[in-house]
Amino acid sequence: MQLLSGAMRSYPWGSHTAIAELRGHASPSDSPEAELWYGAHPGDPSTLHGSEPQDTKPLDQAIAVDPEYHLGARVRREFGDTLPFLLKILAAGEPLSLQAHPSRAQAQEGFARENAAGISLDAPERNYKDDNHKPELIVALTDFQAMTGFRPVARTLEIAAALNCPELDRYISMLDVDNEDSSIRALFTTWIAIPVANRTKLIDAMTAAARAYVARPDAVDWIADTLNNILLLDERYPGDSGVLGAFLLNKINLKPGEAIYLNAGELHAYVHGLGIEIMANSDNVLRGGLTTKHVDVPELVRVLNFTPLTDPSIRESDLAETTTANKITYPVPINEFALSALNFDGSGEETVEWSSDGPSIVLCTGGELHLTDSGSELVIHPGESVWIPAVNDQVTIRPGGGAAQAFVASV
Repeated sequence: MQLLSGAMRSYPWGSHTAIAELRGHASPSDSPEAELWYGAHPGDPSTLHGSEPQDTKPLDQAIAVDPEYHLGARVRREFGDTLPFLLKILAAGEPLSLQAHPSRAQAQEGFARENAAGISLDAPERNYKDDNHKPELIVALTDFQAMTGFRPVARTLEIAAALNCPELDRYISMLDVDNEDSSIRALFTTWIAIPVANRTKLIDAMTAAARAYVARPDAVDWIADTLNNILLLDERYPGDSGVLGAFLLNKINLKPGEAIYLNAGELHAYVHGLGIEIMANSDNVLRGGLTTKHVDVPELVRVLNFTPLTDPSIRESDLAETTTANKITYPVPINEFALSALNFDGSGEETVEWSSDGPSIVLCTGGELHLTDSGSELVIHPGESVWIPAVNDQVTIRPGGGAAQAFVASV
């Protein structure tokens, strides 16, 4: 096992405080810190630290030199000679873009199409940075707000009725509880392409009605929460078509330890908070608004899943069967990654024995952690991580005194 340094990504929506304070660095940071990547994505691989200077290198290069040592036979057989997951600390200081990710087949077709068209991988108009899908799981480290998946039509009609906004009702009449998928598609595609003047008039009317509703003493909590989010988005991106798209999405509030899993084609945007995110090893994002980056509406609509999600969150009650004394494993329906949270309360001699026939990354998010294998010991603190190659024997993970927390990513 070896120490692994994450790669920092700075985006405008990132936080100046959340990651810095987690790591014990000066806060606020000079630039927004949005994501800290732990993995081998060629766009920004982590750095693997060896005992000698020549042994310190990007993780993707180390894997390429000896994939059997790092990945193991099982992972190579199923995923080839690349690490199939990417682990991140994500800090949303402001809302992210309204976005979705393609399926594997869609990514392969789109990547090949853009390559054939001669679009550079770093071109701003590029949609597909690789040929992989990007299912993802995010676990809240703080209170965390998100918009995820289209809301069931009946609930959206309930919000519209509460608003009593004639300009909005003209469009909401397109929704049909007996044909949810097709009617959501029809309304979303109408809104995402609506002429600017009509869009501005509609959003102005909708937000005025929203402000009036949330001020009412009898406002229903979940409706007021949804509408306050719409008002926040319009303040940040006034008149943006993404504000209309967001009106159709579930507003989700997570407590620390709760999570959201998103498969291909689910429209979403993280709004605010600090979390641990893990995904298939991809950077494919199709955007539909709430951003200054490239927006490709036809391509986004092509990959979207319009089937409503009742509740895409993973709550404490959903984790009962995968929770032991110190470990919580988050259930996901794919093979590229698994994520476990290790929680030590510091009350006594607590250890977790970790072993896998594939690679793992242990990321500390609280306290001090000691990792011991048959020949060495490493100590890490919040924001620091350890790479455990497939060839490694069992690793013992224990707190260094007091409460501690870690997340372990594996295949």
